[in-house]
Amino acid sequence: MKKLFSVFLLFAFSLIFSQVNPNDTIRVENLPKDSIPAAKPRTEPEILGNIANSNAPSKLRKFSPTKAGLYSAVLPGLGQFYNRKYWKIPIVWGAVGTGIGIAVWNDNQYKRYRNAFVAELNGLPHEFSGIRGVDKTVLGNAQDRSKRQRDYAIGITGLIYILNIVDAVVDAHLYEGRKDPDLALTPAVIHDRFSNFESKGGLALTFKF
Repeated sequence: MKKLFSVFLLFAFSLIFSQVNPNDTIRVENLPKDSIPAAKPRTEPEILGNIANSNAPSKLRKFSPTKAGLYSAVLPGLGQFYNRKYWKIPIVWGAVGTGIGIAVWNDNQYKRYRNAFVAELNGLPHEFSGIRGVDKTVLGNAQDRSKRQRDYAIGITGLIYILNIVDAVVDAHLYEGRKDPDLALTPAVIHDRFSNFESKGGLALTFKF
């Protein structure tokens, strides 16, 4: 009986250890393939075209000065938007808006003093009637002062409007030059043999051709 039990245990152990562990096997289907697909042959024009594209200078965005000027003429700040100088737009709007506001305020003041001056000349009551020291001379001087300040404000606003157009045109015209790697304004050391200090800091305008 013991021999039979021993033979049974030996047979059972042999069956257990004879099974293949799936973790020890190599899955051939997941191995990378040894074959390398052949590259498609390229023609000589394609090769030369790729070389030319690789050596070609990077394309720069160009802005039209005419468009920039027209945009700024239609709406101040629009030319700066076209040139992608967004930080200039609040400056342009603030300057133009301030000039217009001062001109309108002085024009309203001029109309007030003008109406009072005409009424004073005709002996009619007006806004400033009953105020001591207010006569036709004072009202005339006040209306002249308001008119002069209004005209100055209009002139300055017009100048700002023109400068807004000029800035947009010049900025668009010089954009390509500022991005040109062959033209640069860089810090440099200046050697001066006729000075107490032979080396000085400065700026150098470099043009490569």
